[in-house]
Amino acid sequence: QLQLVESGGGLVQPGGSLRLSCAASGFTLAYHAIGWFRQVPGKEREGVSCFNSGDGSTYYADSVKGRFTISRDNVKKTVYLQMNSLKPEHPAVYYCAAPLFGVRVQGCRGRYDSWGQGTQVTVSS
Repeated sequence: QLQLVESGGGLVQPGGSLRLSCAASGFTLAYHAIGWFRQVPGKEREGVSCFNSGDGSTYYADSVKGRFTISRDNVKKTVYLQMNSLKPEHPAVYYCAAPLFGVRVQGCRGRYDSWGQGTQVTVSS
């Protein structure tokens, strides 16, 4: 059974950094294009950064380009989201997600069937 578990969220001051982790189990991480999404209460969930199917290239939302970095360790079966220069904003829950094997995703768009429980990130002084 495919499972994703996020960790690393918390309260951080503006300008600070956090690294989120997404631990995968029940499948071969290397075969799946994992993505990070976030949701602010009252707003739609948005794709933050994702690996694309096929070539494994990366996508970043314009709002995080130059500040966030997605990476993966296929041996540890973990995907990371390094977040730097965090800006004050509403609390958001960050989720990692994976498509089913063979399902192609691009630019955080496509069908993601497996989701973690989320980890909350709050940027505030």
